Amino acid sequence: MRIKNPGHHGGVLAAVVAGILLLLPLAGCANAPNGPAPTASVPATGASSAPAAPSPATAAPPSGPPVAPATAQLPVMAASAPVSLSIPSIGLRTDLLHQGLRENGSLDVPPTAAGAPASWYNGSPAPGERGPAVMLGHVNALGGAKGVFADLRKLTPGSEINVSRTDGSIAVFTVDRGAVYSKNEFPTLEVYGNTDGAELRLITCDGYDPATGLFDDNYVIYAKLKV
Repeated sequence: MRIKNPGHHGGVLAAVVAGILLLLPLAGCANAPNGPAPTASVPATGASSAPAAPSPATAAPPSGPPVAPATAQLPVMAASAPVSLSIPSIGLRTDLLHQGLRENGSLDVPPTAAGAPASWYNGSPAPGERGPAVMLGHVNALGGAKGVFADLRKLTPGSEINVSRTDGSIAVFTVDRGAVYSKNEFPTLEVYGNTDGAELRLITCDGYDPATGLFDDNYVIYAKLKV
């Protein structure tokens, strides 16, 4: 897996407005052991259309200087680095590595050995802070074993994800949806873009091709802080 130049802590895509491509999809996983990843799916939610603006005949005339509408701020937690991740519905518990960038600008990723933990990208917000906290894990492992994120596809909307933090608190997230993306058409802004509240992204490989022994896709779980 390789990600280039993921940006800075506190907002993974804060510099996109400057025209910088900060984050690319996971580029690879360990070779698949004996077949593809699990095939159960999580339905994606649809997007609603924006309301139409009032016509000139019915719009009220301005009574003074324009005022920007207030933006509601969702409640978040103070910064505290994650220690472990647990998802009771699929029996997952893993300690979390804290990994950043390699010298070549690519993102360091967890080892591929059986039982290897998942990792938190320490350039993303801490889980519970405003913005998308990013965690990576393999779907499979060397030697034919399951990877730590092998069962992400079994998650359904509403499933809880618990992240224990160094300050002793637990950030509880609920799954919103899961989605599969081709590595050649990965929606960088949708996955890593800044958010109004505290969110979580769990990312692994998907789309095993037995002809090549490679994974062509990524699978992403979107979750939001439970408040």
